[in-house]
Amino acid sequence: MYIIMLGAPGSGKGTIGNELCDNYGLTHIATGDIFRNEIKNQTDLGKKASEYISKGQLVPDEITVSMVESNIKEIDDVLLDGFPRTIEQAEALKVFCAENNKRIVSVINLNVPDEDIVTRTSSRVTCPNKECGASFNTVFMPPKVEGKCDRCGTELVKRPDDNPDTIRERLKTYHDETEPLIDFYKKEELLENIDINIYDENVKEKTTKSAIERINNRVND
Repeated sequence: MYIIMLGAPGSGKGTIGNELCDNYGLTHIATGDIFRNEIKNQTDLGKKASEYISKGQLVPDEITVSMVESNIKEIDDVLLDGFPRTIEQAEALKVFCAENNKRIVSVINLNVPDEDIVTRTSSRVTCPNKECGASFNTVFMPPKVEGKCDRCGTELVKRPDDNPDTIRERLKTYHDETEPLIDFYKKEELLENIDINIYDENVKEKTTKSAIERINNRVND
């Protein structure tokens, strides 16, 4: 089965996505991780992607679609985090699924107010270990040992684009180009909206539980 995570940058897609992957045995495909690896390795794709990402803009559809499809074609159970981001990408994924006998079970949309995202994202730290990729927050979800990943012990890092100005630019881009996907998947009868209060100390557990319940309902239909 395919699960799609929707929500603005910093809404918690990666964190909740990891929980869903653990619960259902899904492969976590995050376009952000794919692009960061390409940028780190200074590939042609990485250089092109970097020009857009550094400005808080979306990578062009043709680059993103071909990259994602090559990563998921041979996998049956996938959680997509950060893809699709445009209607064009969603249409391409719909065609891909039809041609490859894949099924999108549910689209989980995480709703978080913009200013809450700015607050949370600007205090975010992540694990650079490619085998882990865990996310933490120095304000809302700090690691057990300061500066160290709970999962693998790797030293945590702050993404250079996690500053308030870049975050607000990413949010503007999201509202302009990605938010229409909410209506797209609502019409496809796949959308599940989850409102999130980032100041609730049990927000991770509550959001994960809600997402699992909604997915199970669809699987059992």
